[in-house]
Amino acid sequence: MMSTTSVIEGRPVREYLGVVTGEVIVGANIFKDFFAGIRDIVGGRSSSYENTLRDARKTALEELSAEARSLGADAVIGIDLDYEVIGKGGSMLMVSASGTAVKLG
Repeated sequence: MMSTTSVIEGRPVREYLGVVTGEVIVGANIFKDFFAGIRDIVGGRSSSYENTLRDARKTALEELSAEARSLGADAVIGIDLDYEVIGKGGSMLMVSASGTAVKLG
């Protein structure tokens, strides 16, 4: 179970196991940048960037969940997602997920 809230309704926290994280860094593809630039000029959404962002977020949450399972957690609460543009000229995107691994009662 994963939640952005600090509690799981009806399931009290029995034990806090610690902070868990998942991070993904993806590079921008020159062809995606080119077509996204065209789309910015004519308007519309950039589905290639949206798909990349969705995949990066999914992978970061999967890593967070795997780390929690390795600690014997039943759930991760208080999940926070952060997005940062990094690298020379903002050429890379970092998605990080963090939360608290817990055992529920």
